Amino acid sequence: MALASKLKTENLGSLATVAFYGIAGILFLILLPLSGFPPHVGLTGITSLIAAYGLVKKRFWAIWLVAALFFVVTTFAFVTLYYALATDALTSAAMLAYVVLTWIFTAYIVIKRKPET
Repeated sequence: MALASKLKTENLGSLATVAFYGIAGILFLILLPLSGFPPHVGLTGITSLIAAYGLVKKRFWAIWLVAALFFVVTTFAFVTLYYALATDALTSAAMLAYVVLTWIFTAYIVIKRKPET
């Protein structure tokens, strides 16, 4: 199925979810050299891109990957918020927005998934 016809048949929520995980993955990979190459930033970025691919292709493992990302991102964001809350308002606001969007899109994926037959 071509991308143009796939976009016409997809609903807006699924497209937003794929875009979120894809953009988050790209941003983490862009931030990787700027933050001194910490491995957890690179792994989170690569995993987000893989999750976006799995959601586009409707793979059964994508839901499990999104669930794993939920726990990783929540832990990562809360640790970052704990250390950066009083010193860097921009980083704190970005991490808070990221964790809230992760929760929203994870809930959307879990609620909208079709039962396996």
